[in-house]
Amino acid sequence: MPDLNRPPGEFLIATNARLAGSNHPPKPPWLRVRPPGGESYLRIKSLLRENGLHTVCEEAQCPNVGECWGGGTATFMLMGDTCTRGCRFCAVKTAKVGAPLDPDEPSKVAASIAALGLDYVVLTSVDRDDLPDQGAAHVAETIARLRASDPRLLVEVLIPDFQGRRDLLQTVVEAGPHVLAHNVETVARLTPTVRDARAGYRQSLSVLRMGKEIRPGQVTKSSLMVGLGETDDEVVAAMRDLREAGVDVLTIGQYLRPSAWHLPVDGYVPPERFRRYEEIGLSLGFAYVASGPLVRSSYRAGEYFLKSYLSQRTGAKA
Repeated sequence: MPDLNRPPGEFLIATNARLAGSNHPPKPPWLRVRPPGGESYLRIKSLLRENGLHTVCEEAQCPNVGECWGGGTATFMLMGDTCTRGCRFCAVKTAKVGAPLDPDEPSKVAASIAALGLDYVVLTSVDRDDLPDQGAAHVAETIARLRASDPRLLVEVLIPDFQGRRDLLQTVVEAGPHVLAHNVETVARLTPTVRDARAGYRQSLSVLRMGKEIRPGQVTKSSLMVGLGETDDEVVAAMRDLREAGVDVLTIGQYLRPSAWHLPVDGYVPPERFRRYEEIGLSLGFAYVASGPLVRSSYRAGEYFLKSYLSQRTGAKA
């Protein structure tokens, strides 16, 4: 395992906005990306608008939208574009009550995926604490519809915590997603500051653990952001907690501030630091770790790995 002992600030730049003299420290070169465009990008955007669908790529202002859409990949966001949680890192719109669910959304998503010719799809959703089942049945129906439409399609679903309710989680897990993802987002100490008060570090770990209990052999995945003021020891502790919860796949990426209303960036972690996180994660037993400044939970490199990993587990052709 790499040595994590280092002087403060050795691996961070522009740490602490106050020291940088601005609430918006300048982004380093490794965080600069080309503006989105191209034929595939425009095709996906048009398809989404025609069907009234949303993607986390747009709603969460993902910096990789050009790369992913340019390669024909999009992460569909179910149950509208408004979340009932108010996490201080997230760019998705929030309200106490979301829009009524579109009963045709599962079929629209299935039709869009068929039109794009995808063989691996990522579904995510907003939190819907305002609904009696928090949208679990809607998510499950979408998974079931996708699996029925194309048995070869691999389905990853990034779920809310469902307030830790096992019955709601079971509804989603029994629909048969190939990968069940839920993000702890940050280290334990920073969770009350970063996430909505209804979320919880231990609650998220319990959701991931329950997913394995409900469906033995279920592949699980989670994600961490860095650059919020966490220490290296806290990052490693979170990795250990996730492994103890049985998580198979981990992604680690740089937090980027969506607006002045959101939490400021405490520091930018350079690529070599992310490589060390990856080494540590693999040494702890994760099957795969995607770690880099622009890595997000729905990350194409992780998708490529999971295609091969799932094929090996099921004996299917990669």
